[in-house]
Amino acid sequence: MIKLSEGGAYLLGGTDIVYDGADAAAQIKSRTGREITKAEAAQNTMAYGILKAHNTSGSMEKLKIKFDKLTSHDITFVGIIQTARASGLTRFPIPYVLTNCHNSLCAVGGTINEDDHMFGLTCAKRYGGVYVPPHQAVIHQFAREMLAGGGKMILGSDSHTRYGALGTMAMGEGGPELVKQLLSQTYDINMPGVVGVYLTGKPVKGVGPQDVALAIIGAVFGNGYVKNKVMEFVGPGVASLSADFRIGIDVMTTETTCLSSIWQTDEQIKEFYDIHGRVEEYQELKPGEVSYYDGMIEVNLSEIRPMIAMPFHPSNTYTIDEVNANLQDVLHDVEERAKVSLDGAVPYSLQDKVVNGRFMVDQGIIAGCAGGGFENICAAADILKGSCIGADGFTLSVYPASMPIYMELIRNGCAATILETGAVLKTAFCGPCFGAGDTPANNAFSIRHSTRNFPNREGSKLQSGQIASVALMDARSIAATAANRGVLTPATEFDGTLGRYKYHFDANIYKNRVFDSKGVADESVEIQFGPNIKDWPAMGALPENLVLRVVSEIHDPVTTTDELIPSGETSSYRSNPLGLAEFTLSRKDPAYVARAKDIQKAETARMNGEHPCQAHPDIKPVMRVIRKTYADATHENTGFGSTIFAVKPGDGSAREQAASCQKVLGGWANIANEYATKRYRSNLINWGMLPFLIPAGDLPFQNLDYLFLPGIRKAVEEKAEVIQAYRVSVEEDSLTAFELRLGELTDEERQIILKGCLINYNRVGLN
Repeated sequence: MIKLSEGGAYLLGGTDIVYDGADAAAQIKSRTGREITKAEAAQNTMAYGILKAHNTSGSMEKLKIKFDKLTSHDITFVGIIQTARASGLTRFPIPYVLTNCHNSLCAVGGTINEDDHMFGLTCAKRYGGVYVPPHQAVIHQFAREMLAGGGKMILGSDSHTRYGALGTMAMGEGGPELVKQLLSQTYDINMPGVVGVYLTGKPVKGVGPQDVALAIIGAVFGNGYVKNKVMEFVGPGVASLSADFRIGIDVMTTETTCLSSIWQTDEQIKEFYDIHGRVEEYQELKPGEVSYYDGMIEVNLSEIRPMIAMPFHPSNTYTIDEVNANLQDVLHDVEERAKVSLDGAVPYSLQDKVVNGRFMVDQGIIAGCAGGGFENICAAADILKGSCIGADGFTLSVYPASMPIYMELIRNGCAATILETGAVLKTAFCGPCFGAGDTPANNAFSIRHSTRNFPNREGSKLQSGQIASVALMDARSIAATAANRGVLTPATEFDGTLGRYKYHFDANIYKNRVFDSKGVADESVEIQFGPNIKDWPAMGALPENLVLRVVSEIHDPVTTTDELIPSGETSSYRSNPLGLAEFTLSRKDPAYVARAKDIQKAETARMNGEHPCQAHPDIKPVMRVIRKTYADATHENTGFGSTIFAVKPGDGSAREQAASCQKVLGGWANIANEYATKRYRSNLINWGMLPFLIPAGDLPFQNLDYLFLPGIRKAVEEKAEVIQAYRVSVEEDSLTAFELRLGELTDEERQIILKGCLINYNRVGLN
């Protein structure tokens, strides 16, 4: 079904694979009649060509990318624009679309959500952007319909910013990276590796895009096969997939931890652009005659079967048939994994879901950028036709990804088919993907065609004893399960006919409702601020030395951004840095906020010209031990703050608040064995936090220890590879040395850290 190459591979003529090895050059010459070097072949990927066209550095090793367009939604755009405004923003230099698909319910926190929407509308008018009102479209569907273009690049402040199936290389990053683009700066990365995804065969009836995506995620997430690389989809199997099917696979590539994705394009993609009135944006993309990939994932689409990602990660994958055939073993395995994810905070068992030997689920959701596509919902309607979901506890909700899709479902009758079953059809909304909609009952099991199934994304509150589970499935198998009154059922058991529905895009829906400035800024427009919209607090520059207190120690194999700063109800406070910071690590380490604030008192006193010893009783004895060896360390040249240790933090969302909330509470660093994603590490850096690395193994410190980093500012300035650090023991009156590393940093990233954050860096640059 899925095969991973052990090394690199060449693709000849877009169809034949030659694995890298001693005889690879001879094979290539015999088939093509000429010699080609690996370096030359690597330049023949689609990814290389697009990156080269957008690179401004003059070096293809060290890229400085300028994007064509930007996108954000309503739990990211307020902070982004506020940051850019603090740095001198006067107009959006490139098209910037502000969608409202996360806080669109306006049901939490009084006027907060609608205040943010009005902030976005007035900013779009003042700075020359596009504003998509609530319920019109989820961010990624609007981008597919109205923004994507062949050979273009889009940067979005949402991790699932993926439009590769349409020939657009898109990346999801934290807000500060969009701020840089708004200030005409660049996105700086090393040339990423490119991994081919070679598709053959054709999906069998009942298999959908989520099934293919989950099979790939299960094969590559754990081993990091595509981490921070570009996935390039090629091979004869691509032609067997519709545009919607490709889009459904593509959006889920985020869950592999890849950097971005790109697909070869053809007449089906051209038709997609034509349907949406933008055929001029189509560009044929295909790899060169001989292309080299750093790895090759071979996927036989004909062998894929309906999949399920069991709680609590998209990579925890099985076939549905495997789950049903081995219920006790699979459920036991899931329960054991849950002990790690949930830290034993609540009792967790799935055994009561087994009734008469069948696994019963409580809720079905088809929603968002992954599930809410036209073909997914039409297929679900065909499977549901003539059935009902019943009058018991099982519920089914369907969210079309945009109002144009909703309209077409009404016109072709699929909406009526779905509603007749007892299911509910709702407007475009991302809530079920991040824990702000369709919260199930305690101990309930929800199956969702959405993007993630991390803990708490279904609305659980472990600290209140509330727990529910989410499993990811394709819309087709969700419909089959719904038709079977909640009995877990693969769609391959459906013996009816799946129709082929023609899609007609109604452009008038957006013309009548979406505000588009056409790139014209209007300085006369006053920005509308709500009472919850707050400016960022002042942040100091990196001092000569640092005293850090470890205030949280996390040993889970992976720590998600949901655990660093919860999603769901907290999203209403993302326009209020201090208010949101109160939720930091609240579901993972409830003691974190108080501990971070406690040591922050010392730095606040220092910044105000007071002696930190007067603000915190630990400072005097800690400094006494330090000054025995480092007599020049004083409270004037030594900063005080917090750090956390996590094995592998940052999987999941692009949300910058996973880092900024720590910074707001006085955080100066993270210490990790590795960072789960490039975007989380970038968020740390852009908020002036040191992304330290330490080898896996026994830690030289523990929670609540004090650490001393002498000469840290000089070390950053001089690009030191090894950072000398010490554990401070007041009881033993000693310093115990250990080493940290920062990893590779660009010159600009070093300056951002030295200035204290991206806001300070840009403010200084403007003065």
